[in-house]
Amino acid sequence: MPELIAPTAALHASWIESRDEWGRGVHQDGSGLRETDEVDSPDGFAAWVARLTDAEKQAPEGWVRCSFRWIVEDGRYLGAIALRHELNDFLREAAGHIGYGLRPSARGHGLAAWALAETLPDARALGLTRVMLTCDVSNIGSARTIERNGGVLEDVRDTEIGTVKRYWITL
Repeated sequence: MPELIAPTAALHASWIESRDEWGRGVHQDGSGLRETDEVDSPDGFAAWVARLTDAEKQAPEGWVRCSFRWIVEDGRYLGAIALRHELNDFLREAAGHIGYGLRPSARGHGLAAWALAETLPDARALGLTRVMLTCDVSNIGSARTIERNGGVLEDVRDTEIGTVKRYWITL
């Protein structure tokens, strides 16, 4: 049975396996991983995990507070979901309140839809009455995941990260 957990340095090896499935340098939606993060060493990975944990309480300048959760089953890292506590201009235009991503071998089993459904009560607990999510216009699986969770398409637009579908879910 999958679960959502706070990021933990204890899953370093499993996370590295997942990263290698994605490919080095590939953007992983919902992970909070930045190009400047050094995650190969245990110390670097622990520092990244600490930054993810701290983001829930305090955001770096130009960012918003964010709750990161990892999708884990039987001690194996499968993916991540991020709940941004508010929208700044970039998030309002292109990325939304919630982002998620699954390692390639975990896709197609309903995990993203499950994780999104599990995260929506947390958004409500933050006082949000609706949340915005986006997906790449070509990502049919992600569009279905959002729609299965009540997402209503607002529009399709060109953004700095590409052409995205923008959805709203009323909580």
